[in-house]
Amino acid sequence: MEVYGRVHSFESFGTLDGPGIRFVVFLQGCPLRCRYCHNPDSWATNGGTRISVSEIVKKIDSCRNFLRSGGVTISGGEPLVQPEFSYALLTECRAKGFHTAIDTAGSLPLDQTGKVIDAANMLLLDIKALDNELCIRLTGSDNKNTLATLDYCEKTGKEVWIRHVLVPEWTMTSEHMEKLAGYLKKFNCVSRIDLLPFHRMADFKWHEMNMPTPLPGIKEPDQQQINSAKEIFSTVTGKYVS
Repeated sequence: MEVYGRVHSFESFGTLDGPGIRFVVFLQGCPLRCRYCHNPDSWATNGGTRISVSEIVKKIDSCRNFLRSGGVTISGGEPLVQPEFSYALLTECRAKGFHTAIDTAGSLPLDQTGKVIDAANMLLLDIKALDNELCIRLTGSDNKNTLATLDYCEKTGKEVWIRHVLVPEWTMTSEHMEKLAGYLKKFNCVSRIDLLPFHRMADFKWHEMNMPTPLPGIKEPDQQQINSAKEIFSTVTGKYVS
């Protein structure tokens, strides 16, 4: 039986969403309300376009020659909000020989998401903040499920790339970065850490949706600040940091 879901958008030549060149499927719907979100239009679960797994796989197949060094990444929004759709899409893509990844914040319980995680070759796990109170202030939700997702990947041997947004005055304090780096050091499943600088390029979307400008007064970090953050994570974890 055909499986349908809701998609926000596609990117056929992604270079920042996993190893190699990726076809990225951005699913619709997200339970978080991140203050630095660059796609707030992806939050509503009834938004986007309704489409079948087979239709998406046809789009991906048409780009096969470009994806030999990479594969397919399911992102969002939060792809695990649509677990059956994500599972079906991952299964079909792997059957076609594509390497698969899920870009997720791990914000949903494992009893809903474990099957989907198992179906992917790897995870790109967005850790918003290690401090639970800070995470709630940033996203409107705690980090319990995110950290449980990382524990699950360690237990099952699922490769993980960590993604973490560097927000001055929020997640970019030395104390926070050193604690998070120290926490990640023990995880053998984590092969890479991507540090993503906060940016204001999506402010216009918030204005278009009649929402207050996110994190007013917070400036984008400069290159010196970014390099200092990378040095902390690289030194403490001993892992590859980008």
